[in-house]
Amino acid sequence: MAADVSELVAVIRVLDRAAKLLGEESEHLSGLYGTPPAHGLEAGGPAQTLLGIAELHSAMRKSVEDLATAIGYATAGMDGVARRAVKSARMGPIGMPSGADRMARPLGDRTVQALETVRDIGGFFERDIATEIDICLAAPQATYPPKDWSTYRGRQRAR
Repeated sequence: MAADVSELVAVIRVLDRAAKLLGEESEHLSGLYGTPPAHGLEAGGPAQTLLGIAELHSAMRKSVEDLATAIGYATAGMDGVARRAVKSARMGPIGMPSGADRMARPLGDRTVQALETVRDIGGFFERDIATEIDICLAAPQATYPPKDWSTYRGRQRAR
């Protein structure tokens, strides 16, 4: 078989739990902020916070779907397709943890729990998602979108 299905099942359960936590947080923040102005470009403002939680939630749901696809193909013995699906899943969730960079601090408990949960399986992903999450969690305030783009780009290169 192209993939270790038991490993994929363990990872999908973690990501599904994170997705549920982020969905709950999204509902909570939507109730808290209502409909923010569409032009809200302030890092940590209501518009950016809602956009950030939506990014995180969407990233988790997409990762769960990628893994479910990989598990399905691996179980069916379609090894070539399963390998491609696993490779896609291992790239890591797009928007994770960068969605949280937009969000007001302190981050909600469910957001923190979801990020920490994903950090714990960071070795599954090709990129160093655990370090990315640690940096995000340590940020005392929202960092995106930046007020000064040239400084922001310099910090991104330094990472």
